[in-house]
Amino acid sequence: MTGPTLAVIGGTGEEGSGLALRWAAAGYPVLIGSRSRERAGAAADELASLLPANNSTRIGGDTNAAAAAAADVVILSVPYDSQAGIIEQIGEGCQGKTVVSVVVPLKPPRVSQVWRPPGGSAAEEAQTLLGDGARVVAAFQNISATHLKDLDHTVDCDILITGDDKAAKQTAIELAQAAGMRGIDAGPLANSSVSEGLTALLIGINIRNKVKGSGIRITGV
Repeated sequence: MTGPTLAVIGGTGEEGSGLALRWAAAGYPVLIGSRSRERAGAAADELASLLPANNSTRIGGDTNAAAAAAADVVILSVPYDSQAGIIEQIGEGCQGKTVVSVVVPLKPPRVSQVWRPPGGSAAEEAQTLLGDGARVVAAFQNISATHLKDLDHTVDCDILITGDDKAAKQTAIELAQAAGMRGIDAGPLANSSVSEGLTALLIGINIRNKVKGSGIRITGV
């Protein structure tokens, strides 16, 4: 399989790099984006070394702006506090594309308590900052990064996908499937405040139950 080229902005972090590895293993060309081209390149080389020997998928690294401009689909996996500044860097490269937001607004030190940003959700704020030229969907907020780089590990979690563009949501559903998960259409982008908030709930569940990888399943679908 060869899919569209993906730019994972924040691909040097645990969540972004784990997703990038799974997509590369599924045949998607991947570009790791970082503020530093050197750091992005080093992360890309590390991920490439984790691919099966018979997998020749390209994993490259570049600056955030260059990676976004070169990709067909942009995945934004950065801390909420960094989102606005990074969108300034990649905004031009995101125009006309699907942008998948993995961003979760957490308010330290109480990261297990739901907090909603002024714009309603991180994904809605991203859509406002990027403008109508980009199609933002929210997804992948509720999975643990703990086992993502273990390609033999089955991620026991469904992916809630919210957005206002049907084709963009379908792209995210296909990305979930490629990463070994089930994507569920969870309605318009306004609903992303709920899926983002679930992350805080899951953090609290992890703490109270002394686990690392709690997730969610949608039954009856």
